[in-house]
Amino acid sequence: MPSSPVIEMQKVSLTLPAANGPVHILKNLDMSVAQGESVAIVGPSGSGKTSLISVAAGLERASVGIVRLLGEELGLLNEDALARLRRGRVGFVFQSFHLLPNMTALENVAAPLEIMHNKNAIDLAREALEQMGLADRVHHYPAQLSGGEKQRVAVARALASEPKIVFADEPTGNLDTKAGKMVADLVFAECAARGAALLLVTHDAALAARAGRIITMQDGHII
Repeated sequence: MPSSPVIEMQKVSLTLPAANGPVHILKNLDMSVAQGESVAIVGPSGSGKTSLISVAAGLERASVGIVRLLGEELGLLNEDALARLRRGRVGFVFQSFHLLPNMTALENVAAPLEIMHNKNAIDLAREALEQMGLADRVHHYPAQLSGGEKQRVAVARALASEPKIVFADEPTGNLDTKAGKMVADLVFAECAARGAALLLVTHDAALAARAGRIITMQDGHII
């Protein structure tokens, strides 16, 4: 019997207010992602790619339609319940790293685990950094790391809690070709090893081609 989708969208639209009137960002989307599946979202700038993953993750609320994450209907949950649903089960990797500058690599990775009161937070964080090839960088601060190293810290942070889903928004967008390939290799390999679903936004056709499925967006629609 097939498992339920970890992400499911039914007739989802997103409309945001603007000075010149409402802007229709997402338009009547249907989409699902299975456990362990890797899906790349591609399309021109402004097509709604980032908004799609924001709505799927509950960071932005859909204006119309049903969004389910890990079987929970997000429209029925308040912000605290959404945070509890994501905690330890959903990982995020962003283009601009989002590391805390006053924390070492180890502390950045351990912080979400400590919020979950995980007594092994430091050990798990150290192990995740070692898997990213950063054993000799655990006590370095973000300012002491290269762009590729910062993004590997961000990937370690996303994966340390063994999430069911990883959302990655242009994870190689700020990196040179070599660093980008290393980060991409790690994201795909580690998600596969953990059986985590991966929903990836990218402009990079070669990166998208590595996913099990590609969704193309244009003008707020899936085409």
